[in-house]
Amino acid sequence: MAIALVTGASRGIGRATALQLAQEGYRVAVNYHTHAQAAQDVVEQIVRAGGEAFAIQADIADESQVVQMFARIDTEAQPLVALVNNAGILFTQSRVEALNAQRINQVLTTNVTGTFLCCREAVKRMALHQYGAIVNVSSAAARLGSAGEYVDYAASKGAVDTLTTGLAQEVAAQGIRVNSVRPGFIYTDMHASGGEAGRVDRIKSQLPMQRGGQPEEVAQAIVWLLSDKASYVTGSFIDLAGGK
Repeated sequence: MAIALVTGASRGIGRATALQLAQEGYRVAVNYHTHAQAAQDVVEQIVRAGGEAFAIQADIADESQVVQMFARIDTEAQPLVALVNNAGILFTQSRVEALNAQRINQVLTTNVTGTFLCCREAVKRMALHQYGAIVNVSSAAARLGSAGEYVDYAASKGAVDTLTTGLAQEVAAQGIRVNSVRPGFIYTDMHASGGEAGRVDRIKSQLPMQRGGQPEEVAQAIVWLLSDKASYVTGSFIDLAGGK
């Protein structure tokens, strides 16, 4: 059994991914920032189903906490072979002209710098045994721009896309694969953070598939990309946005 770390795993896509990875036989490190009870609930659900998991607190925007999180994983007997960079933030819908530097920098620090730091620490460990896979959770917003809503968030995910492409090329010869999923219009709590909990229902009629997506649908793509079934896939993107 090997370890898969899922950041932001207490809810939404992260939670669904953690549960599915446990079913595939990984020991899951369930990272969370503030929702300790929700993360423990994920761990308990995995254990009840016969899997193995443990919760680990860290704010990925803080370099020292990221380093400590990976040091904690190092104390386990099993190697880290999979990383899902799922943790991310957004703020209330806003036009660019109303944004301030504090908000922009907060989004970029978590969504971009935090993802870089987790990739850095994972690669150091995966390179030791020349094996591993990373999936970055980007967003359809990186392609669509999120005009009038979250251009700062969209830009942060555009940076994650570039990271995915560049890092995949850097580490391919070390047996490490790096890919991305770009979900869009998924039923998660993140929309409430943007001030519109019902956003998916408002726009689903504009989507070719005429419906929003479920976290489990995104998780299935992530789990596939981490698996040996995707052994010749790196630097690739799977869009999960109902055809948008």
